[in-house]
Amino acid sequence: MSNELKDKVALVTGGARGIGYAIAEALLEGGAKVFICGRDASTVKSTVAKLGGPGRADRIDGASADVRRYEDCRKTVAGAAERFGGLDILVNNAGIGIFKPVDQLTPEEWAATIETNLSAVFYCSREAIPLMRGRGGGYIFNVSSLAAVNTFPGGSAYNASKFGLNGFTEAMMQDIRYDGIRVSTIMPGSVDTDFGAEPGKKSRESWKLSAADIAKAVVDLYSFPRGSLASRIELRPSQPPRK
Repeated sequence: MSNELKDKVALVTGGARGIGYAIAEALLEGGAKVFICGRDASTVKSTVAKLGGPGRADRIDGASADVRRYEDCRKTVAGAAERFGGLDILVNNAGIGIFKPVDQLTPEEWAATIETNLSAVFYCSREAIPLMRGRGGGYIFNVSSLAAVNTFPGGSAYNASKFGLNGFTEAMMQDIRYDGIRVSTIMPGSVDTDFGAEPGKKSRESWKLSAADIAKAVVDLYSFPRGSLASRIELRPSQPPRK
């Protein structure tokens, strides 16, 4: 792992499981101080305990938050900065997927998808940027999806949220590039997590990307020379099943 991360402060939304957990773990291994958030307080607490192994306990913390709410995002960003003395890295990872035809999708499900996958990224980024600017720079990673460029049946809400996220991220990158704040979109394909699966019905599929693959992308991108920026990367399984 790169020494670039040593003592940097990172906030990972949706950091209690799946891709977010893997990213938090990788950042800790690189020497960063990490603050995670998730909707369930008990899950966040147990995840912090799990991540806080030898030599890490003083570098990991977290809080419960519903990132669909601006006030929760404001408090979480402020809490991370207060806990560790600033903020250098924001990983907007929290996301949900509800997959139904348009006429079967409820207004509440539409709102939950857009608010979690898109509005929350705006909320957290808006609060993080002044803190990073005050430290002379930083890095914002937005976890998008290949669904941001590829539509599919039943994906109206999810596609809309991720298409919007890509557009938002690229515009934000241009807003803050001269403040020393880098911004990257990471677009995974199929990842072997419980995302989108019905409880108890998830079976592991070895051909898919692992959450650790996405985490490695974050760490590697952070270590890029400051004069270069991989503003968007697509990650996909190298050998998916033949059709």
